Amino acid sequence: MKAKVKIIGAGLAGPEAAWQCARRGIAVDLCEMRPVRSTPAHQTANFGELVCSNSLKSDSENTAPWLLKEEMRRTGSLLMEVARQTAVPAGHALAVDREEFAARITQAIEREPLITVKREEVTRIDEDEEITVVATGPLTSDALSLEVVRLAGAGDSTSGNPQLCFYDSISPIVEADSIDMEKAYMAARWGKGSADYINCPMTKEEYDAFYDALVSAESVQDHDWEKLNYFEGCLPIEEIARRGRDTLRFGPMKPVGLRHPVTGKQAYAVVQLRQENLRADSYNIVGFQNHLKYSEQARIFRMIPGLENAKFLRFGQIHRNTYINAPTLLTETLQMKQHPKVLFAGQISGVEGYVESIATGQLAGIAAAALANGEVPAAPPRATALGSLVNYICHAEARNFQPANITFDLLPPWEQKIRDKKERHRLQCERALNELEGWMQRIASPAFR
Repeated sequence: MKAKVKIIGAGLAGPEAAWQCARRGIAVDLCEMRPVRSTPAHQTANFGELVCSNSLKSDSENTAPWLLKEEMRRTGSLLMEVARQTAVPAGHALAVDREEFAARITQAIEREPLITVKREEVTRIDEDEEITVVATGPLTSDALSLEVVRLAGAGDSTSGNPQLCFYDSISPIVEADSIDMEKAYMAARWGKGSADYINCPMTKEEYDAFYDALVSAESVQDHDWEKLNYFEGCLPIEEIARRGRDTLRFGPMKPVGLRHPVTGKQAYAVVQLRQENLRADSYNIVGFQNHLKYSEQARIFRMIPGLENAKFLRFGQIHRNTYINAPTLLTETLQMKQHPKVLFAGQISGVEGYVESIATGQLAGIAAAALANGEVPAAPPRATALGSLVNYICHAEARNFQPANITFDLLPPWEQKIRDKKERHRLQCERALNELEGWMQRIASPAFR
């Protein structure tokens, strides 16, 4: 009789892991504590709820994010298919209607007969008897965090204690009808893809006034967060601004490639807004994640041309992101070194980003299914994006470990020297997809061969 798999957490990684098990004939208990117990960042009880941006990054061919998504698509990812079904216009990026995305994931999982959904908080892991995937994400409950500490054993952050964390920030969302399109215009940077972004241009004087207001704005005071450790890839906009007056103009407010379609002029700075849902009735202010008081956000962001009368549907906020020290704890199949029946997936495993979280869920589900079938799990090839991602989290320097997004820096370099970066990346992607095919044949469950 095949063993049953227990998956804890139904954010992004958990449902993907459950789906991978089910499609290989393995029964799953998928445990999710919401709505019995909610979190500071979630608003619904749906699976796959996106709490920060609604973007799954670039879908331009032969980019690193595209490669990771393409590998996942070819490996049969449920969430990548749902993302395709719920995509909203976003230029060359893949962005989704976050409500429809979560609803369809929830429906697919609840309809699968091999998956039993249990709405309960899990506080104990049986590392000897149960095959368990921990996919509880950045807001893992205190009780389960202590259980993970127990499994990891005693030690500090450099020797295996998983009590590491950084802080992620969330961008504000505004109502589409409250944006003044007499001042804003539709365009995509460099004209890549369709003109799906709303752009609010600023003169130097407008930018200077905005910058001065931003760096002097009052932040939320949290007594428990005396020393905030931000993830470098998702810094609050006020933190970026404090690094220098022009840092925003070379970051989230970069005007390059966004000339006005009528005047042909390039603004001094530009604020971009990305469509949030299929109805196009709300827009996310791109890169404007922050930790400011709500009243300050309303005051300062309404200084942006076109947003003077903006109606905020959600203000920016900050949330904790807990993750384990993967280099000390995990193998490349995402199993714990000391407890091979326990696997980790999603942000708690040491990756950053929606797609990366789904990817580790897919890999953990495939590995858990192999264990349940009495087989030895096989890690993806190093040359693939999937393989490079797990290679990083398992072999990075433990003392200074920080979660990473997928980039070409994680993939093995091309052996021959090629000056043309686009050609080099194309060859890396071609090699990765070729090696993926061989791995897919090796990991196919006997029932599906």
